[in-house]
Amino acid sequence: MTYPFNEQFAAASRQFADAAAQINRLTLENAETLFGLHLSTLSENTNATFAFAGEALEVRDFDGLKALWPKGAQIARENAERLVTAGQETLGRTVKTHEAIAGIAKAQMESATADVRAEAERVAKAATKTTKR
Repeated sequence: MTYPFNEQFAAASRQFADAAAQINRLTLENAETLFGLHLSTLSENTNATFAFAGEALEVRDFDGLKALWPKGAQIARENAERLVTAGQETLGRTVKTHEAIAGIAKAQMESATADVRAEAERVAKAATKTTKR
């Protein structure tokens, strides 16, 4: 009597573990990609800022400072654009990852529902056969 229950429980546990492993893999891949994206954005912004700072340190007069001002504004704008682009890409990748995770969860629910439905039908048929005797 307990053997079928144990088999069902073991099968459900394996299925859950497989789904959890898939979800963890997707989550880690997403985190790795996003970390790389933000690290490269930080690197680009830092390089641009330090290059500008190097030029600013070489300025010796007011005219040089006036010429440097538009370049500083341009670098600040480009840094902000890179940050916004990285944020948008982060959001897009995260949404895709969550959609994939939701798909896995949906498949698990559908599979579990089908298993329960099949078992319920089997039990109902067995009960019908025993009541007809």
